[in-house]
Amino acid sequence: MITYQQEFLAQVKPDIEPLLRQDWEEIEHNKELHKFDPAWELYEALEETNSLSIFTARSDSNLIGYFVVITMPSLHCRGLTQALCDIIYLDKDYRKGLIGYKLFKFAEDCVREDGADVLYVATTEVNPIDNLMVKLGYNKIETRFEKVL
Repeated sequence: MITYQQEFLAQVKPDIEPLLRQDWEEIEHNKELHKFDPAWELYEALEETNSLSIFTARSDSNLIGYFVVITMPSLHCRGLTQALCDIIYLDKDYRKGLIGYKLFKFAEDCVREDGADVLYVATTEVNPIDNLMVKLGYNKIETRFEKVL
């Protein structure tokens, strides 16, 4: 049975690191520059200000996916509250069916209830999920580039 819930960092931290590493191994394009080293203290600080939300998918009690959101006022549009997806991942064994779709919908419902006006989600060129994003009603609004300095 798959369950979707919002969890605090302390609840999910013991379970999330193996999935974070899988995520990093799968999609990180520059492992030399982008070392695997989560800044847990920054996540804790965001959670203390009610800016961090962690939504999880679990099969029985096993963590199989997460959708982490940082909520903040827009710097460009006064009065707009934006939710920014920091990181999202679903274990490869669970990518068929509606689990990813349901995790998105659960996260959307929660951030909407918390007062966000818009949710931004960045996706990678590795394992693109464009079809899912369109099905969920998202619009492609930008393309992001990186240059190592």
